[in-house]
Amino acid sequence: MSYTKVFISGLWKKNPILVLGIGLCPALAVSTSVSNAIWMSIGTTFVLVCSNFMISLIKRFIAPQIRITVFIVVIASFVAVIELVLEAYQPAVYNSLGIFISLIAVNCIIFGRAEEFASKNGLLPSVLDGLGMGLGFGFALCVLAFFREILGANKILGITVIPGMQPALAMILPVGAFFVLGFMLWFMNYINNKNKV
Repeated sequence: MSYTKVFISGLWKKNPILVLGIGLCPALAVSTSVSNAIWMSIGTTFVLVCSNFMISLIKRFIAPQIRITVFIVVIASFVAVIELVLEAYQPAVYNSLGIFISLIAVNCIIFGRAEEFASKNGLLPSVLDGLGMGLGFGFALCVLAFFREILGANKILGITVIPGMQPALAMILPVGAFFVLGFMLWFMNYINNKNKV
């Protein structure tokens, strides 16, 4: 197994949002601003890497009957760390992301990678898988947030993009998230089909 392939697959070939279609709830909910997207990406990547590391480390000692329970406890522990750190050092981000920080614990990406990859592979591949999947999730989330924030608020990271432009407020509503995500999926399929020819 090539370490490079394991890492890169999460960025494009198995991108959680654009290919696997998992992790869409937090992606659509927090992508109203690039700042939120960046912080959610950091939190999710941290939990992915740490939980994959821990599960890969202890997988031999887990009885099959309690495997899912152990995975949930491991994942929830790292989510608690993120939650406490954000609440202590970034209270504005903590308040902005709200419940979605806690919901990282039940994010399909994290549990799916623990079950599908970390429980069956070694330490380094599991860490690389978590990092690749986290960065792939973050990339898709930040691109989604970039277009939603520009079109829906005429700002990027709080800076006005085009003075005097009237923003399309629908873009920061759920319909805007689905609209931009649809274009992202179309573009990714277009690139993949073009590369096949």
